[in-house]
Amino acid sequence: MKAESIVDVETFINANPFGKFQKRVLLMCFVIVLLDGFDTAAIGYIAPALLGEWHLAKPALAPVLSAALLGLAFGALLSGPMSDRIGRRVPIVAAVLLFGLTCFASAFATSVGQLTVLRFVTGVGLGAAMANAVTMADDFSPTQRRSTITSLMCCGFPLGAAVGGLLAAWLIPHAGWRSVLAVGGVIPILHGVLLMIAMPESVRFMVANGKPAPRIRAVLAQIGSGAAHAERFTLTESAPSTRFKGLSLVMSRLYVLGSLMLWTAAFMGLVVCYAAINWMPILLRDAGLSATSATLLSVLFPLGGVGAVVCGALMDRFNPNLVIAGCYGLAAISLLYIGQTVGNLALLVPAVLLAGVLLNTAQVSMNALAAAFYPTEGRGTGVACMLGIGRFGGIAGSLLVAELISRHFSFAGVFITVAVAAALACIAVLIKHIAGPQISSASHDVARTIDHRTQSSQV
Repeated sequence: MKAESIVDVETFINANPFGKFQKRVLLMCFVIVLLDGFDTAAIGYIAPALLGEWHLAKPALAPVLSAALLGLAFGALLSGPMSDRIGRRVPIVAAVLLFGLTCFASAFATSVGQLTVLRFVTGVGLGAAMANAVTMADDFSPTQRRSTITSLMCCGFPLGAAVGGLLAAWLIPHAGWRSVLAVGGVIPILHGVLLMIAMPESVRFMVANGKPAPRIRAVLAQIGSGAAHAERFTLTESAPSTRFKGLSLVMSRLYVLGSLMLWTAAFMGLVVCYAAINWMPILLRDAGLSATSATLLSVLFPLGGVGAVVCGALMDRFNPNLVIAGCYGLAAISLLYIGQTVGNLALLVPAVLLAGVLLNTAQVSMNALAAAFYPTEGRGTGVACMLGIGRFGGIAGSLLVAELISRHFSFAGVFITVAVAAALACIAVLIKHIAGPQISSASHDVARTIDHRTQSSQV
């Protein structure tokens, strides 16, 4: 009697080169995150033009700046459990089309109220897209390179935010602020159509949920030839096992403290990120810079997130918690320095760039840290919860600066305040490191195997 052919998907992905198929998936996810960064930051770059055209006081912008962030939180929190239940592909495609359509509609808003509602719905799509793109990229990554690959993909967010600033600096004087939102809507719609055609389902999800063997074989065949005749699939992972899935796993005794610390770090980090992205152009203009100089200098802050590639490589080699905690701690020091250099442009440029590199590198790398922390059955929910709760930090950051401005805080005073948030993020990651469980993409000390009987027929 012929022995049953069994393939372990984790071993299969690790044994094969990171080839064209996985690179194509990574590229599609990278574009999603890049568009996410563009659309999220767009409102901050058009804010000065909104103030002038609609004759608004600065605090009146707070609801508009915060609306997308609130939507981002809800989108992530709702889509995470969904992706662990029905898969990653459908939520990704739906989310990209949603934020593309509503961002495009935002270009035709005629009041603060309309723009606020449209930005909220745009945010729902943005939050769902980002969370599931991170999970999808991680699901197709080899274990030994997981942090590097996920961090590379997540670099799309700060890059998209920086591209948005450069494009806004050119478009607004020539075509007005509405053109920025129109461009930010059309491109995601086109990419959403491409995703409908080319985006596969996560192979790890399919194995963990007992999907039909022919579907799994079809995906694995694009990675390597060794699974062509497999009749059953298993999934061995380094994350400790629990009997739970989804939110129950994320909040289980084994994971709850690490989850809380991930949420705290993400929250505090986004307090800083969105305070800077949304308000730095206005703060720099108030400090005496021209509108163009303020916009171009503000671009340096999110652009620093491309350093996450280096951080991801360090995370794959060393303890990822300590790498990220170090970035947050040094970012806090850099933010303090920004507040002291506003009168000297030669010092302000490297200070903003350094703070952006450190803070955005840490924040982007949090996605890889969370994805590696949870097993497949809870990865979508775990990443989404961290991103969703972290987005409330973005809301808090935008509202915080508005309040500080209304209380007449100086430029230095604003940056001292946000530096404290970066320091708290550093402390939270250190607590996660101390408390454990110590799970990293390079760890194989504790392994468990998912062994679901896959259905023999296609559904």
